[in-house]
Amino acid sequence: MTYRKTTMSMAKLAIAFSLGLTSVVAIAKPGKRDETPASATVIEHVTIVPMTETGGVIADATVVIENGRITSLNGVAPKGAKRLNGKGKWLIPGLTDMHVHLPSDGLPRPPKYPTEAPTFFFDTQDIMTPYIANGVTQLLNLDAVAASVGQRNEIASGKILGPSIALAAVINGAEGRGRIANTPADGRQTVRNIKAEGYDFVKVYSDLNVDTFIAIVEEANRQGMKVLGHIPESFEGQLEKAFVPGFAMVAHAEEFSKQSANFTDEDAKRFARLAKQNGTWVSPTLVTMRWIASETRSLDEMKANPNLKYMHPLLQSKWTTANRYNRNSSPKLIDYFDRMVEFHRRLVKAFKAEGVPIVAGSDALTSGVVGGFSLHEELELMVGVGLSSEEALATATRLPAIWLGVDGDRGTIEVGKRADLVLLNANPLENISNISKIAGVSVDGRWLDRAALDARMADLAKRNEATKADFDFGKIGK
Repeated sequence: MTYRKTTMSMAKLAIAFSLGLTSVVAIAKPGKRDETPASATVIEHVTIVPMTETGGVIADATVVIENGRITSLNGVAPKGAKRLNGKGKWLIPGLTDMHVHLPSDGLPRPPKYPTEAPTFFFDTQDIMTPYIANGVTQLLNLDAVAASVGQRNEIASGKILGPSIALAAVINGAEGRGRIANTPADGRQTVRNIKAEGYDFVKVYSDLNVDTFIAIVEEANRQGMKVLGHIPESFEGQLEKAFVPGFAMVAHAEEFSKQSANFTDEDAKRFARLAKQNGTWVSPTLVTMRWIASETRSLDEMKANPNLKYMHPLLQSKWTTANRYNRNSSPKLIDYFDRMVEFHRRLVKAFKAEGVPIVAGSDALTSGVVGGFSLHEELELMVGVGLSSEEALATATRLPAIWLGVDGDRGTIEVGKRADLVLLNANPLENISNISKIAGVSVDGRWLDRAALDARMADLAKRNEATKADFDFGKIGK
């Protein structure tokens, strides 16, 4: 296929990156108002967008949160509760990004000896703060490693304020990156290893051969684990064979466009039928290819992005000085990516028309894709291709919870569910961009108002700016 070796897949071109701080930067401790929650928090006179399957809104509600759970939607404030005025505001469930890559501690070069420890360290709170500030209370990490388990556990223990994290470990083939399996027997054993090591899901990658891919999906079914990820290149010309029972989600629209020679509407409809017939969900990651197309043309938009300051300086340097999309640019590649962006729009329309479940993922940590903010961009792009604001919001709330198997605990606003909530200053059903107008966020019942969120973000940006000179990507590791 044209440009196959140049473009491959977005994740292949993007991540494989686990660097961090040369020393752990001290993190400003949050103030008492958001560190020690009241015995209960009550949001009064608020309009609830519960995002239940029946839809609708609940006007002039009183939401009571106790011990991290929603205990009433029309109750009375318990004695000693923190009372918040929700008049004129809208309450939605916390958002989920179903495709992120989280940086983790590591080496900037191959180890000099087998037991060498990491020399670069990321601060977990710094990674998570932009997500929380954007109302993202749940993540699916699609490049999970051992350090990712530690990040998840820091949050679960309460040491770090961050989203709940689900972990998918990668299995690849040939001489690619990740865990390598080139035979069905190796594939099955790798699945068993992933389960034993505590990961939640299995991610399949681009270099797997056909037989090993099928064996991985079969073994994951036996182990009660869902499989998601790429459509391996070995399925070119025989795409239908990839859609076997248990291949539960395709992680990029690009995985389909790689299988289309001319980006035709007929191909889009055929791909949608294959996914629907197999019960396979899709996370389009429209925002990623939009940024890649932009960077292939010029780095000006990315460099001017005001959200870039919230990324670690090393990542900022990598994106702006060692950007592989811009470095490999050519007029033909620019045209190819532009046509791919347009085809992805038609793909999402085809998925919707066919009834394929769509969830929002942004592939955060790809060059230019700033976590937290990127999920808002993704939802706006999906509305731009034909989803209603409510349908787009469902792709980041109720539907991810269903796919992840946590819909009994979160994803909608109902009594008994976890208090992961976002309070907005405007109606997101009228305009999806209103999800950016955040008045406050509840993370497992811990309330952060706008001032608290702004203070955390300002501190992060200030510390990043202060350490920029120490993190020149071109010099690190030499």
